[in-house]
Amino acid sequence: MKKREEVPLIDRWNIESLYSNKDAWEQDFESVTESKTSPFWPTIDSFQGSLEKGPENLLTLIEKTLAIDRKLSKLYTYAHLRHDENISDPEFKTCYEKILMLCHAFSQETAWFQPELLELPEATLNEYLYSSTLKDYKFYLEKLIRQKKHTLSKDNEMLMAFAGQALQTSYKAFNCLNDADFKFPDVLDSSGQSKPLSHGTYAIYLRDQDRTLRKNAFQTYHQQFQAYENTLCELINGQMQNHFFQSRSRHYPSSLDAALFPKNIESSVYHALIQAVHERLGVLHRYMKLRKKILKLDELHLYDMYVPLMSSVDIKMSYEEAEELVIESVQPLGSEYQDILRKGLKTDRWVDRFENQNKRSGAYSSGCFDSMPYILMNYKNIIRDVFTLAHEAGHSMHSYYSRHHQPYQYSDYSIFLAEVASTFNEDLLTRLLLKQRTDPKEKIFLINQKIEDIRATLFRQTMFAEFELKIHQLTESGVPLTPQLLKEEYRKLNQLYFGPDTIIDEEIDIEWSRIPHFYYNFYVFQYATGISAALSLTEKVVNGKDQDRENYLSFLKGGSSLYPIDMLKLAGIDMTTPAPVIAAIDVFDRLVTELETLMSNN
Repeated sequence: MKKREEVPLIDRWNIESLYSNKDAWEQDFESVTESKTSPFWPTIDSFQGSLEKGPENLLTLIEKTLAIDRKLSKLYTYAHLRHDENISDPEFKTCYEKILMLCHAFSQETAWFQPELLELPEATLNEYLYSSTLKDYKFYLEKLIRQKKHTLSKDNEMLMAFAGQALQTSYKAFNCLNDADFKFPDVLDSSGQSKPLSHGTYAIYLRDQDRTLRKNAFQTYHQQFQAYENTLCELINGQMQNHFFQSRSRHYPSSLDAALFPKNIESSVYHALIQAVHERLGVLHRYMKLRKKILKLDELHLYDMYVPLMSSVDIKMSYEEAEELVIESVQPLGSEYQDILRKGLKTDRWVDRFENQNKRSGAYSSGCFDSMPYILMNYKNIIRDVFTLAHEAGHSMHSYYSRHHQPYQYSDYSIFLAEVASTFNEDLLTRLLLKQRTDPKEKIFLINQKIEDIRATLFRQTMFAEFELKIHQLTESGVPLTPQLLKEEYRKLNQLYFGPDTIIDEEIDIEWSRIPHFYYNFYVFQYATGISAALSLTEKVVNGKDQDRENYLSFLKGGSSLYPIDMLKLAGIDMTTPAPVIAAIDVFDRLVTELETLMSNN
């Protein structure tokens, strides 16, 4: 594996477009504050006690605050991208920690604003809300006012802000352990050859036709986490205590309500997702039985879940080929969308393409209002990585459109909406591949890939969501989280979801300890709701009218100018009902039937 400095420029993201070098970043870092000692922004501090002076005064404060926030966001983006290029690099780790501390300082120094605003008389708040002076911030203020009953006094908000940095310790420690400190031993394949194991190669080995390699990789990978089960348990417990503290401090009935209320999402949406999936688990069990039959296995193990069902088909392609395919796949969204994506991937270098030593694992889309989108990849020439590129490109285009069509205060989008655009693009890619490939075996391969996408994104992420809800509920009930309890609860869910035809290997009991999303505060359920919305939207865009495409593009351009549920309604999807989830499971069911038919004819 290459060291970072050995990676060719063409394979790196164009971070120099954000700051030409570290010195430029340092210069901007030094200039973002007004003072070298606290308060770092005395101008902001001087507004304390003056919010009743009228809408013009409030407008000045809001615009000054957002201007600083925008600069901090740019500084943070550069530092975190550089940090993720090589987690062990002390120089950029220092930059990353410096900007984190400054962001926390900003949070502390502005913590007085919301409580002081909400202490104003009702008549004054209504005056501000409907003032023509503040018209560009009406929804911004509306969201703040909605949280009045969960906003603390100025002193207490200041304490919460001071606690913010300490409360990130569990999440940061997990990332360091998982991405930098863990070194996995090599594993053997069926011929006795030694293979290097890493986060990146693990995903490859699970798709390999060599069952010995799959089993050895699965066991060895999880045994590494098992060896640190007590430490990992304390880290996840620390994060649960963080969420519990935050929710109780702000007078929410539960951690789930605390996570969803600011987005105006009812907790019933979360529970309805789990219930809808539970009612249709028989569909997933039918697929497990079919997978076991097609693979001709006496026992179907969890390390058999990702291997393609057609052993004679293994679609691989270079990164350049993947790039072209992803660009072609988005043609239904129109020439403008396609041209922007082509330029971003091929000319502007949005993507950091391949794994290097100590690079952060996985994939993501990042960036800020003043940057291009940035995509972290660890591309391995496998078809799964092609879909990952399509997925992250969906995120990036969503960000691009939001930032180019909304002012700064509405330029980001809710996490609830984040997975819609990404899974939408994956579905477009599947449709293109099924059109291009005429070999029946390749069609089986691709249909199975689509089935696996839905299984992994809808069923698996709902299982994660159920586990996340359970450990929050245990914490809220005062039940101590121990490695044994977490393993037992996680095992029960795997047995429920995978059904009677799957062997639940003991190594899976520790899988909870390696899932970074459990530190994200009820993030994972949005993968399931996202794919449900996305499958409905692709059907509308591909087979509907031009207006359906325009409605979807308007959704991408909307940012956070509406609550997320309302934004999806504009695109034609109502996530307050179980209908989109049920429709997605129906798609899964039809694909399993189609796979069954194709297999019987080949």
